[in-house]
Amino acid sequence: MAMKLICGCLLALALLGCLADAQYFQKPQQPQQPQQPQQPQAPKYPPPPPPPQQPQAPKYQPPQPQTPQAPPKKYTPQQPQQPKQPQQPTEVFHSCEVADHFKIQCGAPDISASDCETINCCFDGRMCYYGKSVTLQCTKDAQFIVVVARDATLPNIDLESISFYGNDQNCAPVGTTSAFAIYQFPVTACGTLMTEEPGVIIYENRMSSSFEVAIGPAGAITRDSQYELLVQCRYIGTSIEALVIEVGLVPPPPPVAAPGPLRVELRLANGECATKGCVEEQVAYNSYYLDSDYPVTKVLRDPVYVEVRILERTDPNIVLTLGRCWATADPYPHSIPQWDLLIDGCPYRDDRYLSTLVPVDASSGLMYPTHYRRFIFKMFTFVGTGPANPGKGGAADPEIMTPLKEKVYIHCNAAVCQPSLGNNCEPRCFRKRRDIAASFQRSSRPETTVVTSQPIVFIDSQ
Repeated sequence: MAMKLICGCLLALALLGCLADAQYFQKPQQPQQPQQPQQPQAPKYPPPPPPPQQPQAPKYQPPQPQTPQAPPKKYTPQQPQQPKQPQQPTEVFHSCEVADHFKIQCGAPDISASDCETINCCFDGRMCYYGKSVTLQCTKDAQFIVVVARDATLPNIDLESISFYGNDQNCAPVGTTSAFAIYQFPVTACGTLMTEEPGVIIYENRMSSSFEVAIGPAGAITRDSQYELLVQCRYIGTSIEALVIEVGLVPPPPPVAAPGPLRVELRLANGECATKGCVEEQVAYNSYYLDSDYPVTKVLRDPVYVEVRILERTDPNIVLTLGRCWATADPYPHSIPQWDLLIDGCPYRDDRYLSTLVPVDASSGLMYPTHYRRFIFKMFTFVGTGPANPGKGGAADPEIMTPLKEKVYIHCNAAVCQPSLGNNCEPRCFRKRRDIAASFQRSSRPETTVVTSQPIVFIDSQ
């Protein structure tokens, strides 16, 4: 029995040894299994053994050094742009940024910084020189010194095209470089104009540059800009002043501002007093009739509050003007009969009940008060004329003239006016007849539009 137990134990140990040997010899076969990583997506799963992760680490490090390189690429173009910003002042009218090889000495060699600035020049700590501008100096011996920099304007001045009032030899430059032209002439030369004020003698000349025109088969162009300056030497007792005045060359605006058709609206106001002591004329334009309210009914001699306004314009410099305003019994403006309400923007003189002009100013609360015109007239109705009465010399018999009780339509000639020094665009009413006639001849209204109201109906008073 004991022998059987011993033999069983030895057999078990032998089997364990064989299994251990089998496992030991199977371990070298594991490196052959990575040949099967051609199996789909096996390496992309969480890496089973640590070795595959280590070779992947260098693969991610090359992008990491690129990340610090990206910001320099973003900032490097901005760094060269920053030095360009200080160069923008060179385009300003007065600038002392002149390259050393272009500098021209101004004043005496030992001049101080304050004295250099006094004679309108620039100082860099060691030298006084002319800046990129038009520099004027007036000497004690009555001489103009004008130094013109080519870079004083953008586009640059054509130095060869500069001229003054006069065309004599004294007006030619006394020195020129590629960047400057220097002129020096007596205050009595080159067409200089002299004026006197109490204690002051003023010598004035005009410097201007011309532009070159290129003419082609289908048009003409220029790439030059005209530039003009007034230069003055003012002698006040023992002191001298040099003054440069830039001349604006912007042409005056056209009589009608903003191109396109003029759109205006004529509407009737209906504001009423709601408190004691209220003046109806002051509150009438607080509200207006709606389209659904027409035709509006009025009793004879009721005030009719009329407003004409510009639509779709936001230019505060234009002014709406009214020429003739009249009423008809038909929506067609040229129908008969007619009755005038305004003539040249003024109340019709031959009406016993004169129309009243209502001023529109900043107190109205409107954003563009010059875009509005208001007036008031007393309600009326047209009258049908009876047949001629032979017994009264062929005149119409007033006894058979009856109110037509038809609708009344209001029409106005409206135009846009551009104020100027001699014309504030306001009507000049109640002047002498010859003044009115002269004003009417001078003022032309070539571009006008006619605006018409919706109907008003006369009703008998209750």
